[in-house]
Amino acid sequence: IFFRKKTTECYPENRETLVIADRFRGTLTMPHDAEGNHKCIACGLCEIACPNGTIHVESETEVNEETGKKKKVLTRYMYDHGSCMFCQMCVRACPHDAICFDNSFEHAVFTREKLVKQLNKK
Repeated sequence: IFFRKKTTECYPENRETLVIADRFRGTLTMPHDAEGNHKCIACGLCEIACPNGTIHVESETEVNEETGKKKKVLTRYMYDHGSCMFCQMCVRACPHDAICFDNSFEHAVFTREKLVKQLNKK
């Protein structure tokens, strides 16, 4: 690495060939499967672990009529990208690997309201 010739990346002309490291933290995402389901159980550990209050989890309690057991169901998972420090504490706190960071890095917007995203919709 130290003895390699230096190169200049001509961004944005090289978007198709741009290589970004897997460990890069771009945007918090909630992966969905083919049916549109996610792994989040609305435990709120990610919201508690976030030092900036970037994540807000809203849930409802549903009661199973057959067994009578209560279960939390996620209604809204809001993420404010503008105040995120990308510390990854929320990802580490999640017991079900329901959230992760992806490699997207182009987030330029004209208003801060566009940086607040709902992640639990597909």
